[in-house]
Amino acid sequence: MAATAIDNNEASEKDYLWTLNFGPQHPATHTTLRLVLKLEGERVVDAVPDIGYLHSGFEKIGEHLDYNQYVTVTDRMNYISPMANNVAWHGAVEALLGIELTPRCQYIRVIISELARISDHLLSVGAMGLDTGAFTFFLYAFYQRERIYDIFETLCGARFTNSYTRVGGVSQDMTPLVIEKIRRFLREFPRTIDDMERLLNRNRIFVDRTKDVGILTREEAISRSCSGPIARASGVTRDLRKDEPYLSYADFDFQVCCAKAGDCFARYYVRMAELRESLKIVTQAIENLPAGPVDVGIDERATLPTKQQVYQTIEGTITHFEIVMQNRGIEVPHEECYAATEAPNGELGFYIVGDGSDVAYRARCRPPSFIHFATFPHLIHGHTLSDVVAVLGSLNIIAAELDR
Repeated sequence: MAATAIDNNEASEKDYLWTLNFGPQHPATHTTLRLVLKLEGERVVDAVPDIGYLHSGFEKIGEHLDYNQYVTVTDRMNYISPMANNVAWHGAVEALLGIELTPRCQYIRVIISELARISDHLLSVGAMGLDTGAFTFFLYAFYQRERIYDIFETLCGARFTNSYTRVGGVSQDMTPLVIEKIRRFLREFPRTIDDMERLLNRNRIFVDRTKDVGILTREEAISRSCSGPIARASGVTRDLRKDEPYLSYADFDFQVCCAKAGDCFARYYVRMAELRESLKIVTQAIENLPAGPVDVGIDERATLPTKQQVYQTIEGTITHFEIVMQNRGIEVPHEECYAATEAPNGELGFYIVGDGSDVAYRARCRPPSFIHFATFPHLIHGHTLSDVVAVLGSLNIIAAELDR
């Protein structure tokens, strides 16, 4: 009789659990995210992330497009900061090929990477403010993102999916107009950061909805492979730009922004602090931009010639024909390589296996959103349904990065 009573009690408890589908069309998910929540009243007792709604096969496409063509696919991964994806992909390719970039190219890639970081963080904190009721804060953030889009459009002709980098360089050099637009942005953006912080840092509603919500301890952040602002908000002082410098980051003076609380507010605060540090890096890079070429040159047979070289020189025309039409020119060793960059959301790495052809034998990606989304069930456990949007916004999950 006692055993029967226990079984009945367990059954009655399960009867009070509600299953709620949060997404994939909920406005607070911002994209095609789906969460299957188990609720006891308003309290979340379990959450199951459901991925695969895009299912574009990004990694498999990397085994069918050559090393220059695939850059257009990286734009579609984290489409909030595509420039950072371009840099990460071709950084891995150049590590496999053993290519050393020119100083000017390295500085340009640093500039576009940091502008992409600013753009990504603005969307993250802006959407987080919007989800918690701070609509004015959201407008401040998105206006500045439009200014960065204008800079990218002037630089390469594309606002959203830029496809700017190439093996051994970039598609085109910075013009004086681009440099002037960047300098104007550097002068005016700090005032906007001040306004945004005054709007939200001490806002009672925002603080109450983010403080002590979704706490991730330092030990948990390490054991769950978190990186970027998510890990640094929990006290993990790892930043690939400092710990494993790539491009020309060793030339610049900047701080790694960290916090200890590990809650939603700490993740917001770290991103706001990183906005100022990215401005410092871009300022140093643009004012000390080296002269010289932006690619290794057609003599290396590793990068596409410029349009001017193709149209005006026989060497450029021949090189373009051999690389594009005959799949000749880029000599890839039979080796494997993993290279990572400090993307806006964390460590973005590519694993490439070369087989001698101009197409990767294997191409795999380590996207930060894929790692961080797996922490959501742990972070939301025990919180209320209204906390779901705050925790999800603080993680800044980009659905296209969940694509396998």
